Amino acid sequence: MKIVVGLGNPGEQYRDTRHNVGFDVIDRLAADHTLSFEVGPARALQAKWRLAIGDTVLLAKPLTFMNLSGEAAGSLCRYYKVALEDLLVVCDDVNLPLGRLRVRATGSEGGHNGLKSMAQHLGTIDYARLRIGVGRGEIRRDLADHVLARFAPDERPGIDDAVARAASAVETWVVDGLAKVMNTFNRVEEGT
Repeated sequence: MKIVVGLGNPGEQYRDTRHNVGFDVIDRLAADHTLSFEVGPARALQAKWRLAIGDTVLLAKPLTFMNLSGEAAGSLCRYYKVALEDLLVVCDDVNLPLGRLRVRATGSEGGHNGLKSMAQHLGTIDYARLRIGVGRGEIRRDLADHVLARFAPDERPGIDDAVARAASAVETWVVDGLAKVMNTFNRVEEGT
């Protein structure tokens, strides 16, 4: 089994915000594969994606707030006895330009409280992560306000494209592994 955890904040008031692009990728994958979510053994919405080759991928959206995302992810890994090399975390990144993807096998949280919680509850920074650039925005604007804001209408096409590419990156990770994803999706796409 593999687990893909999208980071975000639960609740309608956070839907379509910059901080919830991880949830958006999980929702896109669930829609593409006609999956439905249910509450499972950890505090997360979960959908089981059964592959034609017989493997199962658990798509998860923590029901905790972003800063506590690691609680759900850690519980899922322990409950399903999934090794960290079979975990992929999908989240936003203000340090990347809007729409840019970056995949890494390890790394610091880079100021991201969801990733900080992941490291705390997984006991390591050595887990794969797929970051989606949401831009930093106006430098004088409070960063928390920025990530909790919705995308401007002129940004929507770019982020919709990034979510679609991120869903493709997850599918590549599931079938071909992390090295293939990094070689394919870390390239700078034109316009990002």
